[in-house]
Amino acid sequence: MSLDELKKQKEELLKKLSNPEFLSNREKFEEASRELKTIEEKIFLFKEIEKLDKKINEAQEILKEANETELIDLANEEINKNLEKKQNIIEKLQKIEEKESENPDLKNNISGVILEIRPGTGGEEAALFASDLFRMYQKYANQKNWPVRIIDLNLTSLNGLKEGVLEIKSASAYEDLQYEAGVHRVQRIPVTEKSGRVHTSTATVAVIPQVKNPEIEIKPSDLEISFFRSSGPGGQNVQKVETAVRIIHKPTGLIVSCQSERSQSQNKEKAMEILKNKLFDIENKKRLTDESLKRKSQIGTAERAEKIRTYNFPQDRITDHRVKKSWHNLEEILAGNLDEIIETLKKEFHPE
Repeated sequence: MSLDELKKQKEELLKKLSNPEFLSNREKFEEASRELKTIEEKIFLFKEIEKLDKKINEAQEILKEANETELIDLANEEINKNLEKKQNIIEKLQKIEEKESENPDLKNNISGVILEIRPGTGGEEAALFASDLFRMYQKYANQKNWPVRIIDLNLTSLNGLKEGVLEIKSASAYEDLQYEAGVHRVQRIPVTEKSGRVHTSTATVAVIPQVKNPEIEIKPSDLEISFFRSSGPGGQNVQKVETAVRIIHKPTGLIVSCQSERSQSQNKEKAMEILKNKLFDIENKKRLTDESLKRKSQIGTAERAEKIRTYNFPQDRITDHRVKKSWHNLEEILAGNLDEIIETLKKEFHPE
């Protein structure tokens, strides 16, 4: 695609984004905003290539007329230096195009994300840490003005998390949060620890993209559906009517619970929607990797060695082991200030 074509696309998108009717459709507005950002990146890189081509041409003209060895060496050095820069930019453009071509059907159909947070190794302290992560993602979504709601929440008597499921209705949410999937490790003195010893515990985060109308066929005979009362802290029932729903998909062993809606039928519908998305996610990974991937391949077995990130309270430090980088102000990060970490991960896994 040429620079002129990109500029034309940018103009068309800017017209769309300035249309009040278009602004009222959050989904379309977010999609167009992301597309505009990518186009602007490409335009910038194309312009950088033009500047480098100009410098290369000027140096080549000098070579044609130069007689002095020193001047010839300088011109050659300038050409080689700018050719290397140009190649780096071409590679960046290729990476952007590769990212755009990665499963475009999925990319264009993502409408949000489901986060599942569970305790791993570490007993009650793991449950308390899982609760911290659950609130962190809630706060991050609120800071981004993404619609977020609790689909399922099961707490311990100390307000630790047995299991928590969040739904965030924004395509941008999956783009930002997809790299949060994995085992998170915490090192701190638990509130239950009297001797002051630092304990190590884990929690798991699963990230499932929400797809518009996922084409997944589920046989009724493959489902085991049960109803129960919505619960509060410590498993205490907060409703007298059994409106909450639990669905087990027998072929895969996937379990989905929902208690966010007011009626049994609504909770069942929502649980089925989540189940379809989880099954679609598994099928999509099979297509991408050409091998069978089960859900636990994303979250592992919650053993301490499978960590992607460590939250070290005594040293006020968070370390992401995939990018080998650390950040301080741990409390601020747990309060939802994740932007710096997420931007680092996005650049690492999808460099611009």
